[in-house]
Amino acid sequence: MTRTLYTVEHRTVSDVSGLLLAAEHTQGVGYGDLVDVVAPNGSTRRGQVLEISGDRIIVQVLGGTRGLDTPSTVVLARAESATMPVGPDLVGRVLDGLGRPIDGGPPLLPVAYRDVNGQPINPVARAHPAEFIETGVSAIDGLNTLVRGQKLPIFSGAGLPGLELATHVAEKARVRGTDEDFVVVFAAIGATAREAAFVRSRFIESDALDRTVLFLNLAGDPTAERLLTPRSALTAAEYLAYDDGRHVLVILVDITSYCEALREVAAAREEVPGRRGYPGYMYTDLASLFERAGRIHGRSGSVTQLPILTMPDDDITHPIPDLAGYITEGQIVLSRDLDRRGVWPPIDVLPSLSRLMNAGIGEGRTRGDHRQIADQLYAFVARARELRGLVSIVGEAALTEADRRTLAFGDAFEVSFVGQGVERRTLEQTLDLAWSLLDGFPDEELSRVTPEMLGRFRSRAAEPD
Repeated sequence: MTRTLYTVEHRTVSDVSGLLLAAEHTQGVGYGDLVDVVAPNGSTRRGQVLEISGDRIIVQVLGGTRGLDTPSTVVLARAESATMPVGPDLVGRVLDGLGRPIDGGPPLLPVAYRDVNGQPINPVARAHPAEFIETGVSAIDGLNTLVRGQKLPIFSGAGLPGLELATHVAEKARVRGTDEDFVVVFAAIGATAREAAFVRSRFIESDALDRTVLFLNLAGDPTAERLLTPRSALTAAEYLAYDDGRHVLVILVDITSYCEALREVAAAREEVPGRRGYPGYMYTDLASLFERAGRIHGRSGSVTQLPILTMPDDDITHPIPDLAGYITEGQIVLSRDLDRRGVWPPIDVLPSLSRLMNAGIGEGRTRGDHRQIADQLYAFVARARELRGLVSIVGEAALTEADRRTLAFGDAFEVSFVGQGVERRTLEQTLDLAWSLLDGFPDEELSRVTPEMLGRFRSRAAEPD
């Protein structure tokens, strides 16, 4: 994870509390540097400098402070920041949250060491995301399109299959128009043993592990290590994208676990809490992760992010999804109601959004009818949801014939379009299915589709294979 430059020994530990220790009269130490903390029994733990005040430092101890005292504990400052060994050798490996191999394979053969905090990308060098990514999931490809270089989080809830959907997309995603598979950088943050076993077995069974870099930070690992896990993963992704020219899909699971670790460390530092006890700088901290997605002019590779966060109590206004929504370019929202009814993937398309969808669709990128058919589906889905509430009050007998068509469409849309199961659909299959769902409507009710598109695509969807 790091390279040693030189060592300064400090025997001036003045306070040990929770995850933190304080040392006085220090020198040769910089903010964010890694240090070694030598316990009285001779064991060594890694720590990171969180605060410097004069010649006093606050160190976050990654392995916890149990067994440390003030007279005998030693802090070894090495004047080095947290770095990650990078190279093509990373692909196919399973690593811990600090980037150390845990798969029983040989040591990594790095070609370079990179700061896990990354380097800011000059805004002028950024290329606007504009290349459609075919995930194979109709509710995403048809209505909430993902494009290369985008950051599009999945808003899940406790017990909902956000992890399963992310692994499904990781296995099936393709950049349209190329034969190249994505390299997947998958970071499990604070994962349970069951979740870690699921991820490993899923990638092994699908042969996707050969193009995956898997970071596993378990729930029992030190809390402080959780804060470095996504940064290590993004550092690996940036090398593979910008130095090795790969298309990289980064999946971070679960951002909520990361934010809980951030809150725990902030509480240990006795910082003034913000909303619901989270630190006031959580927005900036999350932005330092999400803004590492993108494309760069003159580079063939890209970093696309698909972070997953669990909404506490399914509350989309909770600080974590609320702040993430401001930073990212949309969201995919999972529905507990659809999940209860056995619809998979249970994506609720109405609150879902892709702000970069228009940049990646249309003639020459996807298909000429893509935008219009998506608008028409959204209009009917929204109307069907209104009618369900009305039916619960006045009954279906009070509806007009047009309303009954829309209500039936809403049910068919959820079952066949959203609820596709584990099959992979091409974009053409997704759009043709959308047209077939609109067959029961007369042309005059398809107000979001132009007569030209009706003539070009409606009859095509009705033709037998």
